Amino acid sequence: MDTQMETLEFQAEARQLLQLMVHSIYSNKDIFLRELISNASDALDKVRLAGFQDKELAVDTDDLRIELEADKDARTLTVRDNGIGMSRAEVVDLIGTIAKSGTAELLRKLKESKENSADLIGQFGVGFYASFMVADKVTLVTRKAGETGGTKWESAGEGTYTIEAADDAPQGTSVILHLKPEDAEDHLFDYTAEYKLREIIRRYSDFITWPVRLKVEKTEKSEEGETTTTTEFETVNSMKALWARSKDEATEEEYKEFYRHISHDWTDPLEIIQMQAEGTFEYQALLFIPAHAPLDLFMRESKRGVQLYVKRVFIMDDCEALMPEYLRFVKGVVDAQDLSLNVSREILQQDRQIQLMRRRLVKKVLSTVKALDAEKYRTFWQEFGAAVKEGLVNDFDNRDAILEISAFASTNSADELTSLKDYVGRMKDGQEHIYYLTGASRSIIENSPHMEAFKAKGYEVLILTDAVDEMWASSVPEFDGKQFQSIAKGQVDLDSDADTAAKSEEFADLLTWMTEALKDTVKEVRLSSRLTTSPACIVGDANDLTPTLEKMYRAMGQELPPVKRILELNPDHALVTSLRAAHQESKDGAAETAELIYGIALLAEGGELADASRFTRLLADRLAQAL
Repeated sequence: MDTQMETLEFQAEARQLLQLMVHSIYSNKDIFLRELISNASDALDKVRLAGFQDKELAVDTDDLRIELEADKDARTLTVRDNGIGMSRAEVVDLIGTIAKSGTAELLRKLKESKENSADLIGQFGVGFYASFMVADKVTLVTRKAGETGGTKWESAGEGTYTIEAADDAPQGTSVILHLKPEDAEDHLFDYTAEYKLREIIRRYSDFITWPVRLKVEKTEKSEEGETTTTTEFETVNSMKALWARSKDEATEEEYKEFYRHISHDWTDPLEIIQMQAEGTFEYQALLFIPAHAPLDLFMRESKRGVQLYVKRVFIMDDCEALMPEYLRFVKGVVDAQDLSLNVSREILQQDRQIQLMRRRLVKKVLSTVKALDAEKYRTFWQEFGAAVKEGLVNDFDNRDAILEISAFASTNSADELTSLKDYVGRMKDGQEHIYYLTGASRSIIENSPHMEAFKAKGYEVLILTDAVDEMWASSVPEFDGKQFQSIAKGQVDLDSDADTAAKSEEFADLLTWMTEALKDTVKEVRLSSRLTTSPACIVGDANDLTPTLEKMYRAMGQELPPVKRILELNPDHALVTSLRAAHQESKDGAAETAELIYGIALLAEGGELADASRFTRLLADRLAQAL
C-alpha cells in the first residue's frame, strides 16, 4: 500500500482553510517563508535532540542546515532541511488534517480579519498552509531520520492531495513551492528574486540558531576580461542566540522579531523580561508577556510553558516545569548551563535546579507585572487577569505577590478596577473585613438582595464575576490583616437597629414554622440585617460551598450531599409582615406563600428553581386572588 500513489481528501476544516489561503488577498504574503523556515528550524532541533538521546539512531547531524533554492525559469522555490523528517503516517496526520482545538474559531477570525491573518495563521500552528498564498501547487518530499524510504506529498490546495513513496528521498524535508504566475508581475512578491528572499530571511529569521543558506549566483571577471558565473549556498542569517546577548547588543526590533518567531504572534509583546543568573547554577532567560490572550488560553488541551535549551542545544518546547499553569501565557526561552542533554519531562518535575529556576522566573514575572505602567497594566489584566487569579488557589508561596498585582471591579466605581491596597485604604472606620460577592455578571451582583444594606450604609463590595473567583475567594484567608468576607455567607452585622432582638422575639413563631415548612430546601429561616427593600434572600453558612462551587464539583463527577442554605427574611417588608399575620390567623395558603418567598429569593440571586412549573402556578394563583 505504501509503494503506490494514493489520492486522499483533506479534513473538512483543512479544506476550508486551504480555500482561504488559495484565494487569499492578504497583503503580507511574506509570512509563508517565515513559517516554513520556523518549521525547518524545529525539525533541526528535534533531530539533534534525537541524536543525543539515542546514540544508536542512524542520523546525520554533522551539517544541520536550512537551504533555499529558487528557479526563476521554472518559477519554483524550494525550502529544505536535513532535520527529523516525517514518516508517511505523520505526513497524513500533520498535513492532511488540522488536529488542533479551536480550528473553527480560527476559520471564523480569518474570514473576519484580513489584517491580522499572519498572527492567526501562526498562532494555530498551521503555518505550512500559508504556502498556498503564493503557490498554486506544493510538493513535499520527506524521510524520517533513522528510517529507509521516504514520502512524496503533493496538492494544488483543493480538496485532495496525493501521497506516494519516494525511495531516494534524503533525510529531512523539502517543500517545493510552484509559485503563482501573477506574483511574477509584481516585484514586491517575486519570491524567486535573491534580494527579496534575503530581505525576508533577515527580517523574520535572522535569530534562527541554524544556518539559513540561500543559493546565490556569483559573477567573477578574469584578468582576460572573461566573465564566469557560478552558484553557491551562502549563509544569510546571523545565528546569534538573542537571549545570550546583553540589552546593549540587541535592538528592540530584534527582540520583537524573536518573540514573533517563538510565539507565532504577529503583534508586539507587551513586555520583555531578560534574566541572567551566575554562580553555582547558571542560566539565561528571555521571556515575553504577550499583548493579547491566545484563543486557547482556557482550553484544557492547550500547550503551555517556555522553550528549554541546555548550552544552546534545544531540548523541548512547552516546558511546563519552568512555568506554572496560571502563567501559561508567558512565552520565551530558558537556556540552562548545568542540565543533562538527556533530561526528560519526568526528570524535570523532580530536578532541584529546575525548581529553583521556576521560583525565580515566577518571581521575576510577577515583579515585572507590578512595575508595569498604568496603560500596560490595564491591558495585561484585561487579557490575563482571570488566568493569573488561578495562582491564588494553587501557588501558596506567591499568593501575597499575586494579590498585590490583582485588580477587581467594585461598587466604588462603575468603570475603574481597584487594587486590594486601595480598597483597604478606603475602608470605613471599624470595618474588619474585605467584603465581596461572586456572581455571573456585574448587573446580577449589583441587583442582588445581599447588596442592599451595604449600599444603604456605604460599604464598598468587590464584584467578582470570573469562574475562578469562586475558588480563590473562599480559600485565601486575608490581605494586609483584613479577612475576606462573602456578603452572601454567614451573619452580617452592619450596625443593625437596636430593636433587632425585639423583632426576633416578635417573629419567633413564624421563623420556627417556616423552618419546618421549608425543611426540604433550607436548614434555617431567620431575620436579616442585610435587606432593606427585598422580602428575603438566601445565604450560606460561613463554611458552606456556594451553589456555583457545588455545580462545578458535580460537573467534575464528584458526589456531594445536597447543601441546604439559610433563608433570611426582611421583617419590615409588607410581604413578610402579611405572611406573619396570615400564619397567626391560621389562614389557608400560608405555606404556599412561604414557598413563593423562598422561590423569589432564589431567583433574585440567579439560582434555578427545582420545580419552575409549580412556582409559576402558585404565583399565577396569588395574582388572580389579588385582582
